[in-house]
Formats: sequence, structure tokens, C-alpha cells
Amino acid sequence: GRGGAAPGGGGGSKAKKKNGRSRGGKANNPPYLPPEAEDGNIEYKLKLVNPSQYRFEHLVTQMKWRLQEGRGEAVYQIGVEDNGLLVGLSEEEMRASLKTLRRMAEKVGADITVLREREVDYDSDVPRKITEVLVRKVPDNQQFLDLRVAVLGNVDSGKSTLLGVLTQGELDNGRGRARLNLFRHLHEIQSGRTSSISFEILGFNSKGEVVNYSDSRTAEEICESSSKMITFIDLAGHHKYLKTTIFGLTSYCPDFAMLVVSANTGIAGTTREHLGLAMALKVPFFIVISKVDLCSKATVERTVKQLERILKQPGCNKLPLLVNSDDDAVTAAQQFAQSPNITPIFTLSSVSGENLDLLKVFLNILPPLTNSKEQEELMQQLTEFQVDEIYTVPEVGTVVGGTLSSGICREGENLVVGPTDDGKFLRLKVCSIQRNRSACRVLRAGQAATLALGPFDRSLLRKGMVMVSPEMNPTICSVFEAEIVLLFHATTFRKGFQVTVHVGNVRQTAIVEKIHGKDKLRTGEKAVVCFRFIKHPEYLKIGAKLLFREGVTKGIGHVTDLQAITTKENGLEESLGPGQLSF
Repeated sequence: GRGGAAPGGGGGSKAKKKNGRSRGGKANNPPYLPPEAEDGNIEYKLKLVNPSQYRFEHLVTQMKWRLQEGRGEAVYQIGVEDNGLLVGLSEEEMRASLKTLRRMAEKVGADITVLREREVDYDSDVPRKITEVLVRKVPDNQQFLDLRVAVLGNVDSGKSTLLGVLTQGELDNGRGRARLNLFRHLHEIQSGRTSSISFEILGFNSKGEVVNYSDSRTAEEICESSSKMITFIDLAGHHKYLKTTIFGLTSYCPDFAMLVVSANTGIAGTTREHLGLAMALKVPFFIVISKVDLCSKATVERTVKQLERILKQPGCNKLPLLVNSDDDAVTAAQQFAQSPNITPIFTLSSVSGENLDLLKVFLNILPPLTNSKEQEELMQQLTEFQVDEIYTVPEVGTVVGGTLSSGICREGENLVVGPTDDGKFLRLKVCSIQRNRSACRVLRAGQAATLALGPFDRSLLRKGMVMVSPEMNPTICSVFEAEIVLLFHATTFRKGFQVTVHVGNVRQTAIVEKIHGKDKLRTGEKAVVCFRFIKHPEYLKIGAKLLFREGVTKGIGHVTDLQAITTKENGLEESLGPGQLSF
């Protein structure tokens, strides 16, 4: 016959697989997974025993499609029929099937790792198993898969220490030795507190092993030997630095957030605010309870219960999932990516290293949020780069850091940057691009990088500017309207009130010009409000998420309307005259 399994059929399932999970013994394993779907990066295969050459080619094509769907990652469930029935294979068939899968992966240039095996109870005397396999291949057009994770949590919850341990590969001594590698400013080392935003990288190679600084590698080496990079954005926990934290969450567009809670203090200080920020900005988050070596089991359980209670409240409406084993970690990563209301919770210690591996397993399997289609669409649009940081580097000149929100940016490209204080856009040229500290020729939508601009005058730049392709004719405005919800306010919120507005990487004080249909707003009320920036016009987009605050006043919403200032009025032409700019 035709060796091989169920007839081709694309398929894979983004369905939430809540049922076929082994939680305890065999008893509670219903023998079904949801039926396989055409798209997505999960593939069911009954068996792959000695397929014919033609069939093998077909299987390889199918694997390529799966990998493309998952931006370089796919999960194969072996021993499962296309309709989701858990059939299971005998030892011998499973060995042969995995061998075939390895051959397929070699053909595509991918690596495979077995995530887990589990037994199926049938009436047969022979034990039958199902195997779940992760296939990973770095797409040809990029160096590595890239995920950005923002790290939140109250001051002293152990964020920087946990990152130090993950990225340096050595445990902490209990007195904050691991985090010294992360601090950027002298006052941070002295006070032991993070006030700036620092970036840390953790790599996984294609076999799923951790690549970090432990073998005294440099950042470039980590990039070269990893097929998946996780960039941690370490945000400040202290609420004196709340604006830095908000800036990090709105401008660096993280894919996920990791909320760190210390087991011995529980939910304290800014933890609730950070939780609220992640929810408001719709960043899917997971929780890490740290410092479990400091307290008894009962205390840890109390903190877990406290968190579960908050997460289940109507405002959050999340489904907590406590991770205790590798199996849970695999389940958590897949379900977390599929349904945003699941919140995995890890309990670990950066000193004893307890359960650190579970977090690593989870991060290794965590798939990117956007699928390949969405990224393709963004790349078709005109170039737009958000400026988040500005540096001067000796012998390189002015360097800007930020995220490419749409289009493609190549070395040597000519862009315009603005708006300046008087609303102009200036021409500039991208001299070179670096991603995660290693050079890169082409930057694609959604990727973060630093661009060198050569001799461009740094004083003309500020955070919140955009660099766009000249034909875009960008709209800028000083006055805009937004639909907002007032989360908390001490007095009444009315016309003439000043707030700091955050929209993406834009941060500026604005005045409330008008509240439509009302005189004033109270906590919890919704309204369309007209704001005016007090300093200079900004580049905004309709639909952009907005967050504002002033002392204890806080609110969220989105931009609904802009009063555009056209670039003709504000003299783009003259500003680009030959005498004005020297290159």
C-alpha cells in the first residue's frame, strides 16, 4: 500500500486544546483533541511509517506551510487522527514515525525537539503513545525569531534579579549579585533600583537549549547561535518612575508582559497598577511569583490564591493556570498564545533555581502573536519608524533606537523625520542598521532596531518623532479627539485640566479643550474629549491607544479624530531648500 498515514489535507489547529491535556493519571484524558483546522501551525499525524517518495514530498511541502503559518515554528501531534481522535502508536511505529519526521525536518532545514509523550488508555494490551514535537526553522529572510517581553512588577519584587539569572546563567547569592549586570546608571547600582529601561536578551537555539551570557558569549554571539531571541524590556517598578514604565509599555510594543510578584509581599505597591496597565494596553501577560525560597509553602499558596482571586474578578476576567510541571509549561505556552484570557502563573526562586526551568520551557515554546499574513500586510505599507531613544555614538554620529511600525527599511534609504517644534519634516539618510547589537541590512515591520544617521544634528530630534518615507505626506496635529474612560480621579475632570498624554512613543502634556455632551467627568465615566498639545504638534494615527495621567488621575482610550495641519502650510518645501540642510 501507500506507506504513511491519513491522507494529506493541510490542517493544524489554533483551537484551544483544553481537553486532551494530561493533568494527572490517565483517567481524566478524554480521547479527543479538537478537529484539525486548515491554517495555524499545529499538524495532526496518525503515523509516518515508511512513506513512499511521492508521499514524502507531499509531507515536506505540508511542513513548509505549517512553518510559514507559525513564523518558523510548528507543532506536530503524532498518533492523532485529523478529526482529533487520540489513537496512539506502539513503541515501534512511534520510533519509525519520529525517524520520518526527522528526515522531513532535515529536508526543510529545521530542527525538531520532542515536547512531551503521553500514554493513551485503550483496551489493547500494548501501551500506545502520543508524541508532541516542536519543529523550528529560522525563516530565510531573518536571523532569528524575535519576541519582546516587557517585565513589570512592584519595586523589590525581584525583576532585575530574575532577568540577571535568566540571561547570565548563574544563580543569585540572595543579595542582588545577579542584577548588577543589568543596571545602567550609578545611582541604580547604589540604590539597587531600576529607573531606566534596560534591554536584556535570552536566546534559544533550534534544539530549544538556552543560549545566554553564561559561556562568556557576547551579545553578537548570542544572536548568531540563537534561532529564537527573547528581548526582555526591564521596566522600573518604583512608582516614582511610573512614566518610564508607561513609556516602555506604549512605545516598545511588547508582544507579552511578565508580571513579577514577590512571594513574601504578595500584591503590593505598583503591582495592581502594572496589572491594570497591561490590561488597558491589551498586552497579554503571565505572572512569575519570585523569592519562594524565602517563605513557607503556605505563604506561597496564599500569594497564588490572592492573585487568582484578582485575576478572576469581572474587571480582569482571566483564567489563571498554575504551572507545576514541564507538561503544564507546554500547555500554558500553547493556550496562552491562542486565547489571551489565560494567565499562566509560575512560582520560582532566583536563588535556589527552583522551577526556573519551567519558565525557560515556556519561553522557548511561546509563539509570536502576529501570524505571517499580518506581517506581510504591514510590510507592504510605506515605511514608518518610531523614534524611542536618541544617542550620540563616537565615530558613528547620531543614532536613534525604536520600532519599525510598518514597511521595510534598508541601509542607505532616504526618509524624512518630524514633526519638529514648528511642525516641519527634515530629510535624512539611514547609514546603517543594528538589531540586537548585530548589523542587519533590512529591517521589517514590527522589528526593533537602532539606525545610524551619520552627521545629522541630534538637537533636532526628540522622543516621539517618526521617520517616514517622503511620499507618505504625514498628517500631524496639535488638537485631537479621543474616546476615553476615566479610571480614577480625585476631583472632577473638566475643561482646562492638564494631563500627560501617552500615545505610542508620543508623550506630551495636553489641555482638555472640551468634553462632548458633558461639563465634567467622574471616575468610571466614558466620553469623547478634545485635547490640545501645549508644546508642539505630534504625529498621531486614528485608532491609536491612548493613556493619560496627572498625579492620581488616570484614564485610557483611543484617538477618534485629528485636526490635521497639512505639511504645505508649515513649509516642508522651504525647509528642504538647498541652502538649509548640509549632508
